[in-house]
Amino acid sequence: MPAEIVGLGVAVPPYVLTNADLEELVDTNDQWITERTGIKERRVAGPEDSTALLGKRAAEQALKVAGIGIDEVDLVMVATATPDYTLPSAACILQLELGMTRGAAMDVIAGCSGFVYALATASQFIESGAAQTALVVGSETLSRICDYTDRGTCILFGDGAGAVVLRKGEAGVRAFSLGADGARSRLLMTPAGGSRFPANSRTVAERRHYIVMEGREVFKGAVTAMAASSLEAIERSGLKPDEIDLVVPHQANQRIIEATARRLKTPMSNVVMNVARYGNTSAASIPIAMAEAWEQGQIKPGQRLLLTAFGAGLAWGSAVVDWTLPNPAEPPAEEPTRSAMPIVRALLDGTLWDGADMLPPLRNVPEAAL
Repeated sequence: MPAEIVGLGVAVPPYVLTNADLEELVDTNDQWITERTGIKERRVAGPEDSTALLGKRAAEQALKVAGIGIDEVDLVMVATATPDYTLPSAACILQLELGMTRGAAMDVIAGCSGFVYALATASQFIESGAAQTALVVGSETLSRICDYTDRGTCILFGDGAGAVVLRKGEAGVRAFSLGADGARSRLLMTPAGGSRFPANSRTVAERRHYIVMEGREVFKGAVTAMAASSLEAIERSGLKPDEIDLVVPHQANQRIIEATARRLKTPMSNVVMNVARYGNTSAASIPIAMAEAWEQGQIKPGQRLLLTAFGAGLAWGSAVVDWTLPNPAEPPAEEPTRSAMPIVRALLDGTLWDGADMLPPLRNVPEAAL
């Protein structure tokens, strides 16, 4: 029996960074950004947000939809490129924030493909019986590793989280295809901050803790890999390409999405796309897009979905999912938003966390839970 999606949720910060805002920071304009990416605005995490805390909001929504308590979760997986700390994992911090006192917790680092990797991994736990309930979260605070003096990257990335709850069911994750090519790792990476080049005065002065990307090469690799892995996942699912009802791609760039759809011979009317509102939220983009499309009735029970992504690693992945979750009675109300510019300026001058406690909260754990 496959792993079925029985709940999902989404969380995005209220702070909006528009193309007009970016015109004040770098040499760019709305027309240039829109023509090349399709992005109009993106969300930026505030000082009160983190990858785990955004993930917590999305996870709580997903658990509520599923009607499942946190004490029933056996496995938490967080797909992210921006964990709260290098050590411990974002999944452990999320476990802390959720008040979870049992089960396993681990991160998946596969760049923008992270959610598909995590979904594929968690589904194997469910199918094998090693876990009864899994919580899979894609959460990112890319604004923390985004260089707002580099117009080639700062126009692309945003923050947010999405989550799904998996349980064994009659229908769900049919098949997946995962791949990677480490030989092209330097095309999209954060050069410093790891153990090879830890933080020091030189790496900070040279701004090596931010995302660097060779955009043209990443574009070409994304279209080729997403199309190929999509076709492989469809074949493994026992379906044919024309039997896929809806494609939910990684929301990297409108041109990449359109080019991939052409390769798959899929009309854009059958493609979920919200890149204009959120930009590239890496491992969070597919669950955010999926949750919003479900809330708005674009995703319906009985449909066959194709999820496909490509990102740093370089890594890529696709999955075919039978959708069973009934739609909500009505979509949630839009939350009020405000400008992200004060936050971005505080990121640039280093004052955003002045006086903040660097350690996670301390929670007493009952001895029986250990």
